[in-house]
Amino acid sequence: MALVPYVELPALSKLQKSSAQFNFAKHDLRLAQDWKKLGVAAVVWDAAVVMCMYLELGQVELKGKVTIELGAGTGLVGIVAALLGARVTITDRQPALDFLSTNVRANLPTHLQESAVVSELSWGEGLDRYPAGGFDLVLGADIIYMEDTFVALLQTLEHLSSDTTVVLLACKIRYERDNKFLGMMKQRFTVEEVYYDKERDIHVYKAWKQPLRRDL
Repeated sequence: MALVPYVELPALSKLQKSSAQFNFAKHDLRLAQDWKKLGVAAVVWDAAVVMCMYLELGQVELKGKVTIELGAGTGLVGIVAALLGARVTITDRQPALDFLSTNVRANLPTHLQESAVVSELSWGEGLDRYPAGGFDLVLGADIIYMEDTFVALLQTLEHLSSDTTVVLLACKIRYERDNKFLGMMKQRFTVEEVYYDKERDIHVYKAWKQPLRRDL
């Protein structure tokens, strides 16, 4: 979500490279990065890499699944989901869309181009443009980090999810506020940790809507 460039730090030098290369779903991928112009929205974070590793494990069915990625940034997660057979709407805020679209076009083979659509989505805004409960799978990598977005993010997750939707969130727990969001989410969703990458200190959480209470 955030598009403000951060102060340059030596430890973040890999994020300031003009591209990042990966091999997922038997495809070589080259993702453009633009730290100076778009900041955190235009670099590949470890959470996205770990999410792709988890998707490759096959623990979640992707073939033919109607999927949406939130806060996509470079688009890596959505691209890999499409390569694994999902029909993906890859979303971010308006300023990042041209950059995101370029990465998607450059990394999906011609026969899969129609499997991924890039679309604007600012959490909590204009949700009526997306079908309520219309997705089998909702993906988000490193989107839990700004406390002032938590209410809008939770509202967005609720709107997009039906009773059968699976939500997958990959994140590094950096601050107590990150746990606060998970606590907020547990009031509406059942949440469980399904994967942990110790080297990168990234957690993957699986969530699904709790049934509505009908108190007598």
